[in-house]
Amino acid sequence: MKKPVLVVMAAGMGSRYGGLKQLDPVGAHGQLIIDYTIYDARRAGFETVVFVIKEEMEARFRAGIGDRISQAMEVKYAYQKLDDLPAGYAVPEGRVKPWGTAHAALSVRNLVDGPFAVINADDYYGPQAFQAIYQYLSTTQDTPEHYAYAMVGYLLENTVTEHGSVARGICTENEDHFLTQVTEFTNIEKGETCPRATQDGGATWIDLPGDTVVSMNLWGFTHSYLDEALARFPSYLDEILAQNPLKGEVYLPAVVSQLIAEGKAKVKVLHSSDKWYGVTYHEDKPTVVAAIAQMTAQGAYPEALWETI
Repeated sequence: MKKPVLVVMAAGMGSRYGGLKQLDPVGAHGQLIIDYTIYDARRAGFETVVFVIKEEMEARFRAGIGDRISQAMEVKYAYQKLDDLPAGYAVPEGRVKPWGTAHAALSVRNLVDGPFAVINADDYYGPQAFQAIYQYLSTTQDTPEHYAYAMVGYLLENTVTEHGSVARGICTENEDHFLTQVTEFTNIEKGETCPRATQDGGATWIDLPGDTVVSMNLWGFTHSYLDEALARFPSYLDEILAQNPLKGEVYLPAVVSQLIAEGKAKVKVLHSSDKWYGVTYHEDKPTVVAAIAQMTAQGAYPEALWETI
């Protein structure tokens, strides 16, 4: 089997955060969240990382993180381009927003030829998640009956912020821990006693148990995912262009859900008890800085992060 590759989605500019949060330091020596994330991935066994970025970000991204990571891993770059569309399609006038995470994943189709994991650049996932996903991708292959994918599920209570709402995919799994459905909730808050969600702008709320399993967009795929997403993209585009041509997106889990519904894919849910950290809002940063400092003091990470790999 080919060794799994890590794909990092880093093209977003962090509109709610108010800047290029991927390059905002959180460690005592200028380390970024992605430093700790990729450090965990490298310790788990990943040797190659592909950053999905906007082409105009490349020089800044190389200087801010890529050149440093390249001392310990093979680093490649893929560009999410607005005009990277199937033949016969064109960018609608006035559209500046990328086409979503499924489109971002497709940008690596010429760089990845085997199994791969996908993560966000601005999330801290914890070491347990990378150990689990690397082990799965290293030992599991597609079968004639179905594609063999995986995702790492987190406890909802470990993934909310004190400073606003977050978007999470609520996961349903069967007794064998295979994913049956992902329901996207775009507005989840911590709540007074447990997390709560609204789907009507706050008019009504529903409580969600803290141990609800959610997706943090840490997926494991074989190359078949890229083949399927590419083949299905025109139909997604047709729907977007008809309904929301300037802002519609294709989300990576939408392709997964479609493949599950058709019986073409099975997605193993790998569970992590690690706590998520992220900088969805500026107010989140002190919490992340404090958590990283505490984990470093406890020996989970060295002060000079990349000198020990």
